[in-house]
Amino acid sequence: MVRNRTWAARVSEGALLAIMLGISLLSLGPVWHTIAVSFSENAAAAGGLVKFWPKGFTLESYKKILEEPHFLHSFYVSVKRVFVGGIVNFVLTVLMAYPLSRSGKEFPRRNIYMWFLLFNMLFSGGIIPLYLTVKALGMFNSIWALVLPGAVPIFNVILLMNFFRNMPKELSEAGYMDGAGPWYMLTRIFLPLSLPALATVTLFSVVGHWNAFFDGMIFMRSVENYPLQTYIQQLVVQINTQEFDSTQLELLQKVSEKTLNAAKIVVSMVPILVVYPFLQKYFIHGIMLGSVKE
Repeated sequence: MVRNRTWAARVSEGALLAIMLGISLLSLGPVWHTIAVSFSENAAAAGGLVKFWPKGFTLESYKKILEEPHFLHSFYVSVKRVFVGGIVNFVLTVLMAYPLSRSGKEFPRRNIYMWFLLFNMLFSGGIIPLYLTVKALGMFNSIWALVLPGAVPIFNVILLMNFFRNMPKELSEAGYMDGAGPWYMLTRIFLPLSLPALATVTLFSVVGHWNAFFDGMIFMRSVENYPLQTYIQQLVVQINTQEFDSTQLELLQKVSEKTLNAAKIVVSMVPILVVYPFLQKYFIHGIMLGSVKE
């Protein structure tokens, strides 16, 4: 019986691993296909001949992107946005999540603030009121137009709040008995013990700022102030055969809007793919602990 159970367990584990591997390949398939298209020639990409390996390997699409005069500046704007926005999101998320994690005795009228947050998470004023507000505050063409409208990510607040609430109550009781105040409890006890949840909300914030493009379209008035995602979304191949010589026409045959768009996607994915492996273990741990309430 023991051998039969062991054999059955091994078969089940093997089947489960095969299913997980298949799902992983299905998830990575579109990404790999996009990379292959970005390294392929125009004719092969337009003809649908590119599957998972480049056809007519070329780097012309990436050269075309790097030759754009505002590409590096837009990359800098996105990095600046992630840095400034990440700090603002982190500070405000922590300062809001900690008091909301306290009981009604410690924080009177806590429920009023919670209902206010939940309402704003489900409903918003809309794009037009947001546009008018940003315009009235004179934030057009500034980094603050990209950062302040989303300064308090409510989902991150709730995630971190639940993580704080799941921490042992004995920690708070011991701190209060020793005369520790709220700031001491937050900075010396709760934050050092909350690295998984903090890494999770930081990752959400970084990914959100990096991938956002629509706010750059409506709040920025010049290409010089576009973040990277807005810039590559607006980037198109402008073809005017009267301005090209024979060499440039030959180069144009290797680059098309399809291969160029694939290269844009690959370039925009690289920074997140570099950062994510370092935060993955905290991300999974933080999601599991921060989303379950006793």
